[in-house]
Amino acid sequence: MSREYVLQPFRSPVHLQIDYARELNPQQLAAVTAPPGPALVIAGAGSGKTRTLTYRVAFLLEQGIPADRILLLTFTNKAAREMMRRVTDLLGQELPSLWGGTFHSIGNRVLRQHAGLIGYQRDFTIMDREDAKDLIDACVGEAEIDVKATHFPKGEVLGDIFSMALNTHKSIPDILSAQYDYFASLAPRIADVQRRYAARKRATNAMDFDDLLSLWLKLLQEHAEVREHYQRRFQFVLVDEYQDTNQLQGDLIDLLAGRHHNVMVVGDDAQSIYAWRGANFKNILKFPERHPETQTYKIETNYRSTPEILDVANAAIAANLNQFDKQLAPARKSGAKPVLAACGDAAEQAAFVAQRVLELREEGVAPNQMAILYRSHFHALELQLELTRRNLPFSIASGIRFFEQAHVKDVAAYLKLVSNPRDELSFKRLVQLLPGIGRKGADKLWQVFNAERGVRSAEVKSFVARALQACAASVPKKAAVAWAQFVATIAQLEAKPVCGKTSAMIQLVLEAGYEDYLKETYANYRNRLEDLEQLGNFARQFESLEDFLTQLALLTNVEAGDNQPADNDHEKIRLSTIHQAKGLEFEVVFIIMLCEGLFPSARSMENLEGEEEERRLFYVAITRARNELYLSYPLIRAIQGNSGDVMQQPSRFLGEIPKALIDEWNLRPFNPYG
Repeated sequence: MSREYVLQPFRSPVHLQIDYARELNPQQLAAVTAPPGPALVIAGAGSGKTRTLTYRVAFLLEQGIPADRILLLTFTNKAAREMMRRVTDLLGQELPSLWGGTFHSIGNRVLRQHAGLIGYQRDFTIMDREDAKDLIDACVGEAEIDVKATHFPKGEVLGDIFSMALNTHKSIPDILSAQYDYFASLAPRIADVQRRYAARKRATNAMDFDDLLSLWLKLLQEHAEVREHYQRRFQFVLVDEYQDTNQLQGDLIDLLAGRHHNVMVVGDDAQSIYAWRGANFKNILKFPERHPETQTYKIETNYRSTPEILDVANAAIAANLNQFDKQLAPARKSGAKPVLAACGDAAEQAAFVAQRVLELREEGVAPNQMAILYRSHFHALELQLELTRRNLPFSIASGIRFFEQAHVKDVAAYLKLVSNPRDELSFKRLVQLLPGIGRKGADKLWQVFNAERGVRSAEVKSFVARALQACAASVPKKAAVAWAQFVATIAQLEAKPVCGKTSAMIQLVLEAGYEDYLKETYANYRNRLEDLEQLGNFARQFESLEDFLTQLALLTNVEAGDNQPADNDHEKIRLSTIHQAKGLEFEVVFIIMLCEGLFPSARSMENLEGEEEERRLFYVAITRARNELYLSYPLIRAIQGNSGDVMQQPSRFLGEIPKALIDEWNLRPFNPYG
C-alpha cells in the first residue's frame, strides 16, 4: 500500500495553517506527521499524549481526510469529552461528523444500525449494573439452584465473571480457575446461568455494557458486508491509552483497521496496571508483530516532573524485562531530591507524613496539591487516624473511606452488638445479611429481641446469644439455618477468651461464615478479606474493644463531613490508591507502606508478570509528582496471628533505586508529639 495520504475527491481539505514545528517538540511532531500505515506511539508519563492525538486529528484533516473517515477511540467519557473539546478548540469549529468517543459509545452507535443482524431490535435497552444483577439473579432462580447449599455466587459476582470471560475471550472454567478458584466446582452451573442470561437478554431486547463490545465484534466477524463497510469508512483509526485495552478491544481495533492499516495507537507500556480487570499487556507489547509495517515513535520529554523525580522514575522501571526501552527526559529545571524515610512503625509513618504536610502547608503548598498514595486501601488506616487527630481535612479518591466500606461496617456491627446489645442499627444491619430478611422483617425481629434482651440481661454468660436464640420462632423459615449460625457466632464472641480482644473477635467473625459471605457477594473478595485482616491488626493498638469502637465512631463521624465542608476541597489532602490516581498530578506526592508483601503485594510476587505490573504501578505513583516526592516504609508492623510486631523488609523496588538519587531520612526513634 502507498505510504501517501489519499485526498478524497468529494471533500476539500481543511486549511488550518497550524505551525506544527513551532507548537510541538520534535518527538511529538514526528508522531503527528507520521505517514499512513500502522503506528505505535509510546508516550511517556507527562509527555503530552493528549496534545499529540489532538494535533494528529488536525493534521489528518489538513491532508484532506474527511472527518467522518476518522475514528478516535478513548476509554472514558471524560477523556472523550476532553479530546473532542481540544480538537474543537484547535480547529475553531465543531466536527459533528468525526467519529470520536469511548469504545462502548461507538459500539452502541454501530449496533443501533445493524441490531437485526444479531437478533435484536434497534430500540434495545442498555442495562446498568443493577439491572444486570437482577436479571442474572432471576436466571439463577430459573435454574433452581440452591444458592445457600452450594454457596453460589450472587448476581453481581456472576456479572463480573461473565464480563471477564467476554473481555478476555476465555471460558468460564478458565476464569474461575485463574481468579475464582473457590467457585471452580460450580463451573458447569455458572456456565448454564451465563447461557440463560444471554437468552433472557435477547428475549427482552436488552444488552449489558459488555454486549456493546462483544456483539459489535460478533457483528463484524460474522457479517462480511458490515465489516467491509466500516473498514472502508474508517480510513484512519486512532486509539488512546492503548496499554489498557483488553483482548476483545484489541481484536476490534485490528479488525476495523484490516483494510487501510492506518491505525495509530498511543499509550505507555510502563503504565499498564489493569490486568486484574482484564487489560492485556501483550496488546501494546506485541502490536509491531501483529502489524509488521509498524513505525514506532517515542515521546520521552516530560513536562510535569523535576529531573530528580524523573531520575528515580527511570531507575524504578528499569528492572522490567518486558517493556519498550525509553528514558523520560526533563523539560523543567532542577529541584529537590526525592526522600526515602524509614519509620519505626505504621503509626510513626503516619505521624511523619502528617507533620510534613503541615510544614508544606506553611510553606504555601495548597493541601489539594498534596497526595498520599498507597497500594491498597488498608495501608492508610493509621494515616486516616493521624490526620483526624490533627484536624487535617482529607478526601479519599474512591469517595468511600476505609471505615465506611460495607464489609468493614458489617464486621464492626458484630462487635458493636456484643459491646452494646441496645444497638438497634447494628442488630438490623446484621439480620438483613441473612436470607429472606428485609427491612420489615428486621423491624419485627428487633422488637422481639429487645423484649428478650430485657428479660435475659441479668444472665451472666452469653445473654445476647440467648436472647437471639429466643427469637428463632419469629425468623423466616428461609433464614433458619443462617440464624442458628448467627446465634452461634455471637455466643462465641461473648465467650472468653475472645470477648473484648478486638483482633481475635474480628478473626472469629471471618472464620464463622463472613468470609463465605464475602466470596458469594463481592468479586474483589480477596481484597476485602485482606482489608478485614488488616483491620484486626490495626485494632491491636487499642487497649479494649470500647476504645477501638470509640475511635471508629470518631473517625466515621468526621468522614460524614463534620470536619470537611463540601465547598473547601482546596483545603483537603488527597488520599488515593495508585490505581485511582492514574492520570492525575500533584505538587507533592507521598508513597507509603513500601514494604515487601505490601508493595509489591504478596500475591503479585508469585510470578514475573505480577511483579512487573507492580513495578509499573510504582512507576505510575512516582510520575504523579511535580516538585517533591517522599517514599516511606515502617520497620515493624503488626501481623494477624502474631503476638507482637514483626520486622519489615523494605520493598525490593526501593533497592533498585541508586542511593545517589535519594535523600535517606532514618526517623527512628521518631516522636511525633515531641
